[in-house]
This record gives sequence, C-alpha cells and structure tokens, in this order.
Amino acid sequence: MTRRPRILAVDAGGSKIDVALLGVDGRVRGAARVTNTDHDGTGGEQHLLLMLEAVAAACTDAGLDPARTPVAGLGVYCVAGADFPQDDRRIGRWLRRRRVTPEDVVRNDTFAVLRAGTERPWGVGIVCGYGTNCCGVAPDGRTYRIPAIGEISGDWGGGMDIGRAALSHAMRAEDGRGDRTALGELVPARFGYTRPRQLLEAIYFGRVEEAELVHLPPVVFAAAIEGDPVARRIIDRQADEVVALARATIRRLRLGKLDVDVVLGGGIFRNEDPAFFARISEGVREVAPEARLHVLHAPPVVGAALIAFDAIGAPHAAQVRTRAALTHDRLTAHTHARDEGGLR
Repeated sequence: MTRRPRILAVDAGGSKIDVALLGVDGRVRGAARVTNTDHDGTGGEQHLLLMLEAVAAACTDAGLDPARTPVAGLGVYCVAGADFPQDDRRIGRWLRRRRVTPEDVVRNDTFAVLRAGTERPWGVGIVCGYGTNCCGVAPDGRTYRIPAIGEISGDWGGGMDIGRAALSHAMRAEDGRGDRTALGELVPARFGYTRPRQLLEAIYFGRVEEAELVHLPPVVFAAAIEGDPVARRIIDRQADEVVALARATIRRLRLGKLDVDVVLGGGIFRNEDPAFFARISEGVREVAPEARLHVLHAPPVVGAALIAFDAIGAPHAAQVRTRAALTHDRLTAHTHARDEGGLR
C-alpha cells in the first residue's frame, strides 16, 4: 500500500487551483493544476467542488486513490474568498464533512503568496491579478487581512478595474470628454475593433463579455511605458493602491521599524515598467524604510506547503526541496481546464 503523504497544500485562486501532495521531507508526491475560466474565486460551493477535483487530480498523479480519504495528514487550504474568519470556519466545516484531511488550516490565498515569497513566516503579501487583496503576519504571529469583496469594501485594482478604466478613458477621448490618449486605438484593437465605441457596443449587445476587459492591463502598461499620460495615470493609481494596502497593513501590525518583506504576487506584477515598481517602493518605504519588496515568481501553492511545514516544524531542507521541485512546470504537467462540461 502506498503510504499517505503528510501534507496537502492547496492554493485555490479565482482563475486556477494548484494542489500538491508532499512528504515531510519536502518531496513532491503529486501535483496538479485546474484552470477555472469563469474566475469564480468566491470560496462558495462550486469553487470548493472544483478544489476537490484538483485534489483528486493530484492524488492520481501521486498514484493514490482519491476516493480513499483522508488523502494526507495535514491540509493547508489557501482559498480566494476566505475574507473573514467566518469564511475560514465555514470552509473548514465543509472540508471536515468530506474527510479530506484530519487536520485543516484554512487561510485566504494571499497568505500563500506571502509565504511563498519570503524565507520568513511573517511579512506582507499583496495579490493583484483579477482583483486585489492583502494580508500581513507579524513576527509574533498576529495576522491582519483586508476584506476584498469589491467596491463596497474600498477595493480598486487588478485586471478588471484597469481594463474598465482603460475603456472608459478611451471612450472619453473619442467623444471629447477627456484627454486624447493612445488607448483610443490600442484598447479596441485588442478586440479587433478600430474605435472605442465599437467595443462598447459589442459589450452592450453581448458580442464581447465585459469580463474580457481583464486582458487589457498589458496594453495599458505598454502605453504608459511609451509615455502616454492617460495610461500612466491608470498605472499610477494601481501603484498607489498597492502602497495603500501595504501601508495600512504595516501600520496595523506595527512593522514600520522592521526589515519587513513585502511580497507582490499576481499577473499585474508581471510587467516591465520600472516606474511602476519605483512608485510602489518609494511609497512603502515612507512608512517602513527598511522594507524589502519581492515580486513572486514561484507558484503560491509553495507558500501553502511552507505554512504546513511551519506548523509541523519540518526541517529547513524540506522547504528548500519543495521550492526547487514545486514549479509552474511541475504543476502544468498535469493541467485540467474546466468549462460548462466539467473537466476536460
């Protein structure tokens, strides 16, 4: 009989779910990625069921029967949509009913980003992808997270907000309400149109889904780098929102006098705009002069695994081994995509 892995690590984001099964020595026994095309990162029933599909895929990769539960001794589930302690408890109860793992740790997915980007179990983690979110952990274990449930919780940023802003400014430039901008050509061209109004009408009449605007940030960054002032204002606003998240967390946890690691994870940080990162760095260091910024390149599920290792007191060598082995290539070797017909 194949011995059950010690650790189940899960990073359940809105657009993808990564799962890894690991031994106490840090060896990866099985791993899988499931992509979620509808960006349902709510931590609701469908999202959690998709998470179980990803767990099953990782079990299969490890040569384990996914129907034989529990699948590992300790599960760390970093879930988008776990924004309040009540969410943690709800998801924990849901998992216990299914006996996935006998010991469960539920966190928001920002905690996985944070831990994956630093060698220490404390710091500040900021996610900026489809949307934006932030968490922090103090050296004494105190935590802080900002509920990220949209405009009503004060959020702005990520692919959708940048995309909407880009089309909005393009429209205002076309009809004379706003400044001229290269976005007037670049934004509609991204969808095969020549004028912003054509794209607007396509969204209004259902020929283009508004959610497709999430693909516009690279266009906006490119225009900003080329010197377009309107695009630069959008990018500056995103940078300022990142700074605001970091500052609030640093102040709340009283980290301003420490060399706190600030980890930046998500698609918005995968750009080549030095002015964007300089603005973030300068803003953060106004409240934490010794702060160190890191752009995360490893998959966040590494952070979920390291949170588990922290909990069981695994040796540092296990962390090193996991960081080396649990790569995007390892996860995408077993990638599944979900559509209306299920996994394909």
